[in-house]
Amino acid sequence: MTGEFVAFFILSVMAIGGAVFMINFTRVIHMALALAFTFFSIAGIYLLLNAEFVAVIQVLIYTGAVSILMLFGIMLTKHRDEEKGSIAPWHSVLSFIAAGAFFGIVMWIIYRTPIAGEQVDLKQFGVARLGEAVFKQYVIPFELASVLLLVALVGAVILAKKEER
Repeated sequence: MTGEFVAFFILSVMAIGGAVFMINFTRVIHMALALAFTFFSIAGIYLLLNAEFVAVIQVLIYTGAVSILMLFGIMLTKHRDEEKGSIAPWHSVLSFIAAGAFFGIVMWIIYRTPIAGEQVDLKQFGVARLGEAVFKQYVIPFELASVLLLVALVGAVILAKKEER
């Protein structure tokens, strides 16, 4: 058992735990924080895979921007805390069994699938090449995505202002 395996195990348990907490929390703020925790854990897994650029982008875009955007959306809109109805105790057990069965099937498929491939020269897939592709070939979709995100943010602010009146 290597240190890399232990680090991967810890980070993967943290990522799965954050996702499970996000699903089970009742307050939206706690859900957003659990999601940010999951994003940080995934960035750590990217670091283990020697994908430093993707890890930094994960932290900047997802952990930073998406989480903050979610928190602003939560704070700008009005919402009421509603209590959940009583859930039958067997519902939780059945959900846990279904999730465990799904996990078992996915792991069985992963271990049974042969992964054959040849070694790739990583120098031809570097950050410089990615930057050239984004800003030369895909500049129009890149700019359209940024404009779309800006319009969504302005729309959320306008909708929140209308609710105040």
